[in-house]
Amino acid sequence: MQAAFLPPVSIIVAVAAHHAIGAQGGIPFRISADMKRFRNLTMGKPIIMGRRTFESLPSGALPGRRNIVITRRDNYLAEGAEVVSSLDDALSLAATGKPEEIMIIGGGQIYGEAIDLTHRIYLTEVCREYPDADTFFPRLDFGQWIVEEASEPLVDPVSSLGYRFITLRRR
Repeated sequence: MQAAFLPPVSIIVAVAAHHAIGAQGGIPFRISADMKRFRNLTMGKPIIMGRRTFESLPSGALPGRRNIVITRRDNYLAEGAEVVSSLDDALSLAATGKPEEIMIIGGGQIYGEAIDLTHRIYLTEVCREYPDADTFFPRLDFGQWIVEEASEPLVDPVSSLGYRFITLRRR
């Protein structure tokens, strides 16, 4: 059951060709501007993630944010995070502080469950194929979304990856 008060729910995700978002438990690309954007957009807000996403964080719970982890594992402990067993429970918990926005940060299964509840998607479109990808973002029905903002194509100076930032808002 969702909370009576539910602030806007947003997804933040970096997606490569063919909707790839992960490979072997991690993100297959690193773009410093994307990491900075992620930090800026999520800071001070509750972030909801699946267990595997939490376990992929290099230093554990992300500081400055309320970390909420969804897992079906009984008695799962996630240091610095609150653990729940469903997306509904995570949203109810996140809403208790009456934040301005709730951020869904992954992974693929959680994105799939949350997409119909999502008001906005902060998308980083990465211009590269990852044949080893094993985790994917759901296909979007672009008839349901409006492009609010889109950057010009950019190139990461370290990895040489091409990318652009796109913000989508539900129609």
